[in-house]
Amino acid sequence: MTRSEGTTASAAVKDILLSSPDGLREVIRTVLQEVLEAEMDEALGAAKGERTPERLGYRSGHYGRTLITRVGKLELRVPQDRQGRFSTELFERYQRSERALVATLAEMYVQGVSTRKVKAITEELCGHSFSASAISAINKRLDESLKAFAERPLHEPFPYLILDARYEKVREAGVVMSQAVLIAVGIDWDGRRQILAVDMAGRESRSAWKDFLVKLKARGLKGIELVVSDDHAGLVAAIGEVVPEAAWQRCYVHFLRNVLDHLPRKHGEDCRAELRWLYERRDLAEARADLSAWLAKWSARYPRLTAWVEDNIEQTLTFFRLPRQHHKHLKSTNMLERLNEEIRRRTHVVRIFPNAHSCLRLVRALAVETHENWMEANRYINMDDLREHKKLALRQAA
Repeated sequence: MTRSEGTTASAAVKDILLSSPDGLREVIRTVLQEVLEAEMDEALGAAKGERTPERLGYRSGHYGRTLITRVGKLELRVPQDRQGRFSTELFERYQRSERALVATLAEMYVQGVSTRKVKAITEELCGHSFSASAISAINKRLDESLKAFAERPLHEPFPYLILDARYEKVREAGVVMSQAVLIAVGIDWDGRRQILAVDMAGRESRSAWKDFLVKLKARGLKGIELVVSDDHAGLVAAIGEVVPEAAWQRCYVHFLRNVLDHLPRKHGEDCRAELRWLYERRDLAEARADLSAWLAKWSARYPRLTAWVEDNIEQTLTFFRLPRQHHKHLKSTNMLERLNEEIRRRTHVVRIFPNAHSCLRLVRALAVETHENWMEANRYINMDDLREHKKLALRQAA
């Protein structure tokens, strides 16, 4: 596209947005319509009216299709070919991101929010109001796909495994209580993140985490070289029992939060900041040297803290065994923070779930959405770095 064409296109979009309150919807409709036409051009090997030796077929008009989105209803014209071979993934791909929203709205019905209020909210959010029967049908299909996702075989090895949990309010037998949502993320040898499992537990006990990990292994989880998690006693015990072959990295972010338990209130921020700097060092030798200096500097002022750090910090330094390029990704569970933020944003709408199943449905729907986005994105880390790192370690050992 030339500069003048780009300016003209920008002006056209601006004109649409300014001239009509529905301008954004019209822009999205126009873009999606162009995508459909481009997909047909690619499928036929030629544009409309174009004569080429590579042409594979001919167009045969359009049929109408309504797409429900968060900006409202979009009326699209789907191109057809004479042989009836053309199909598009556009609708399925676009509406995947709507499923978790619909599941959230469904929970409002379950909690007894009036149909009138839910219709008003869906109209505001989506430009379309869903009936109770429509929500029920959507949830039934959603449950089937979520079950397939949760039980899918894990054929490939995952050298890195990250485990975390968050809590949601659930009503059980008339009593509101916090229940744990257990989450496992793996990084495969292509360097891509995958959400391996999401499940509910009454609490983060050793038995709950053990059952969670045993189910993962039954589905084929293998090849784990490093597990990253916080230091919850039940979780750590389950890791040692189910995946004893893996090294364990205690999340350094959680560790630094625990530091606050050993410092006087409103004091010691410089001390904590200097401790944080250890995790930016190039290798373990540098980190140990800085740790010695830190202990010498602060032990007289904060003896309780320095004694605790000296006893526990080794668990947070395991990541130094990895290639330096992987340090920032594997020294904490922060890669799950964005997913947790999205879960928090969506579950806030419901606040208290009527049962654990309804909570699990919504969280798994969000997990599937995130998983698919991760799989379509570029690789998260370069695993060639780990391959070379292991080769070097073998040569040095020999």
